Amino acid sequence: MEKRVFVRIIIIPLFMFLGCGQVPEFSGGKAYEYLLEQCKMGPRFPGAPGHEKLKGFLVDFLKPRADSIIIQDFTAKIKADGTDLELTNVIALFRGRSEKSLLIGAHWDTRPRAECHPEAGKRGYPIIGANDGASGVAILLHLAELLDKKMPLKTVYLVFFDGEDWGYQGSTEDFCLGSKYFANKLPVPKPNEAIVIDMVGDKILSIPIERFSYEFAPEMVKKIWNIARKRGYRQFEYRLGSYIYDDHVPLYRIAGISSIDIIDFEYPDRFHNYWHTLYDTPDKCSPKSLEVVGQVLLDYIFQEN
Repeated sequence: MEKRVFVRIIIIPLFMFLGCGQVPEFSGGKAYEYLLEQCKMGPRFPGAPGHEKLKGFLVDFLKPRADSIIIQDFTAKIKADGTDLELTNVIALFRGRSEKSLLIGAHWDTRPRAECHPEAGKRGYPIIGANDGASGVAILLHLAELLDKKMPLKTVYLVFFDGEDWGYQGSTEDFCLGSKYFANKLPVPKPNEAIVIDMVGDKILSIPIERFSYEFAPEMVKKIWNIARKRGYRQFEYRLGSYIYDDHVPLYRIAGISSIDIIDFEYPDRFHNYWHTLYDTPDKCSPKSLEVVGQVLLDYIFQEN
């Protein structure tokens, strides 16, 4: 799935007016608490008890904080076996002071099978998904807290996509089900931009520029990576990574939204793998990694130009 690329990207600094004193401070510790809270619910694949628990938690958490929320229930037909899957996207709106709008999304479901686990007898077990699932949601939850307290410049849609991780290797048809449905039936005015975050809790955080992102929205990539550079966050690496099919792809290809993906697919590194295994647990994740990504997002949300 991974194609190693060692092309360096030179990013020209942009003049951005970040009223530094006006940007809220993102707490990695708080986000990590939300990561742990999700993992305590158990596997959160569609149909699992943990999935229903987390759905209720998201709605209860967001309702008092957002200006409004939308619960987008739908049924997805699984191409691989013809079954129907009941799914839910949750959308939280935070109105801003400008006409520009930004979608920040993450998938809240987890993988129903650990097909990459080294022990063959355990590959049918569902994963906890501390990094692949809980990390992105944890950041969005803390963003919701902060945006509730301070109105952003841009209108922000926090979107929790369901059914991202249901599919089978070798085909993209049954992956990213929530973002495909969202993109086909936009429940909100079309956002100007979208940022998807996925697998961003890794203790050894290393985020190259995902290739679809650089093709879809190169200027947004440059702005985000420049924010990280100005913060001194070396975890955002100035190199092109692989093409990764994630929720940003349907947002761009179906809805025409300029979209990028912030993702560390080498989990924990290029020589070892916790992705889609039973090793994807909270001890492999770090509050600092969550803080780095969350703060970059906050800086972008409150960016003047």
